Formats: sequence, C-alpha cells, structure tokens
Amino acid sequence: MSQITRPIDPDCKIQPAHRPHHKQILGPDKAHTADSAPGPPTDLLNQLFSTDDELLSYIVRMLADLKLGAPYDGLLFLSDSTRHPQEIHSHHHRELELNVILRGSITYVVNGRRFTFFPRTLLWLFPHQEHQLVDRSADAQLYVAAFKPALVNRSCRSALNRGLKQNSDEHNGVLNTLLDPDSFELIRGIMESLMLGSLDADLLNKEAGFGPASDFCFEHRDPDALNAGLAYLMLMCWRNQLKGKATHDPIVLHPVIRRALQHLSEDEKDESLEELAKACGASKSYLSRKFHQQIGVPLNRYRNSLRLSRFFQHYRQTDGNTITEAVYAAGFGSYAQFYKVFAQAYGQGPREALAAKLPSE
Repeated sequence: MSQITRPIDPDCKIQPAHRPHHKQILGPDKAHTADSAPGPPTDLLNQLFSTDDELLSYIVRMLADLKLGAPYDGLLFLSDSTRHPQEIHSHHHRELELNVILRGSITYVVNGRRFTFFPRTLLWLFPHQEHQLVDRSADAQLYVAAFKPALVNRSCRSALNRGLKQNSDEHNGVLNTLLDPDSFELIRGIMESLMLGSLDADLLNKEAGFGPASDFCFEHRDPDALNAGLAYLMLMCWRNQLKGKATHDPIVLHPVIRRALQHLSEDEKDESLEELAKACGASKSYLSRKFHQQIGVPLNRYRNSLRLSRFFQHYRQTDGNTITEAVYAAGFGSYAQFYKVFAQAYGQGPREALAAKLPSE
C-alpha cells in the first residue's frame, strides 16, 4: 500500500492547540443545530440507544480540533492499542464520529454512564457529545471515522437518514448495535479500501484528532475518493444501525465516581489517593473499590493511563523535553514506575518505542 509519510496540506487551518492539559471551559455549544424536518420515530431511536432515565452530566467540556483541512469531508483511521497513545481526557468535537470495533474491547464514559463495547460493535458519538475513553484492552483495534457537519447535511436528505443530524442533547446514551458477520465484513472491507492512499499508520495513530504536534493535518492521496467513500460508509452503517438494537445496558456511575473522574480530569498536580478520596467525599478503600467495580479497571491503573497520556503531551511539546523531564512532569514517581507502565501498554521500552514509532518531526 502506497502511503504518504508527512502531512503537507497547505489549506489546513489550525486553531490554537486545544491540548488536554490546557483545558478550555465551554458553555453550552451553539454551533450545531438539528434539522427541523421529522426523522425516524422517537421511540425507535430510544430503543436503539443504550441509555437510562436519569440525566448525569459531570465533567468539564473540552472542544477537540480534529485538524481536518478544507479538501476533506472527514477522516478515517485504524486505531491500534499497540501504536496509539491513549487519550483519556473527556472531549467532544463538531464532527459526527463512528467507531467499528475489530478486536478487543473499549470502554467509554458518556453522561455519567459506562459503556463497554466488543468486536463487531458499531457505535456513534454525535457532534458535541462529551465522551471519554477510560479503558481499552491491550489488543484493542477499531476503525474511527469522523464526518463533517456539511457532509452529514448534504448526504442525509430523506427522513430515513435525518437521525444522523440529531443534536447530542437529544439522547444521553451511546447509539450502538452489534453487526451481523456478513455486514461486519462488508463494512470492514470498505474501510480497508478507503485507507489506500492514507497517511502512514504510525503517524495517524500518533496524531489523529488529538495529536500534540500543532502543525499536523490529516491528509489522503485522493480526497475526492475518500469523501465519496465516507458518505457511502456513513449511510451504510446507519442502515445497519436502524435494523439493529443496543448491545447492552450501561452502568450508571455513582456520584462519588463521577466526582473522581471530574477531579482527575482537572488534576495537574497528581494528588495522592487520600487527597482524591477527600475531594470526592469518600474513604480511600470505598473509592478504590467502587471505581474498580464501576469503571472496570483499578483506580491506580486508570491514573497511570492518565500519567502516560500526559507524558506524551509533555514529550512532544515544542520546547523539546527529554524523556526524563516528561516522565516527572507527567506525575510518575520514578523512571522505573514509568518504564513498567509504558512497557505494559506498548510491549517494549519507551526509548525503543519512541525511536521507532514517535519520531521527531
């Protein structure tokens, strides 16, 4: 497969970097307006959503720039746990997002609920819908597609497809369905074909959507073919969604856990467990036990994932931090602790992985 190895699109206009450690506090989003024409019946959409009656909104809203240049109606890339630095801060964006899980599992928190998805699951994250990837298995692999509002509006003119134009505030869950094997293979094949002419896979996994390199832009060898394919992919996946049903009910998070996630998302000084528990109004043992029970991963592992995410942010800053400087800036107590966490996540030591997969631009 012929691949472009560097982003060179001169039309890509980058806003000031919305880096996760430089949070932008936003009020209610007003950029997206739903189409006023009637869409699929409300009871049908409610049946398809994994949701609950209780509204639980708990976390800082942060707008992410997907760095899509003018020639592109969206993007597509294959996210791989072994190559993609995990971004677990809560965020949202103006684009409609589609995930198709190929292997392993991923866990999102959306509106105070935990959702875990497995292979052959198709799921949607609507414009401005705050979502947080809190965990993924070591073998997780999924296609991630994003569609600009203009593409959605242009492609979804019939009543059947107008559900794709909905505002995230209309529902509180994650729209999802389990694809039958034949549909899964067909959609997977379309996604694979659209990757021809894409950026290098390692570069996309490093930068896609939330990369810290301020000059990064998504790029594809044939924008017209990609745009046409993205429109077809979106509508085909939507047809499969409408004939499917939600894979399972979510876990509604306890207020203590919602406070813990919010506090951790805003914590730059890496508080101790005792300080975190006090801020959440719980004992250390209760917080640790309840967090593991509801989020599905131990609290310490989640915090190490946050530190690892912060490490990549610090390491890729333009002032050129060394690995050791980035390790301590991220909140790790020692290089040995960092090395262990990094090796568990990526299967090799940081110096080897950074030299091979995260080269300096």
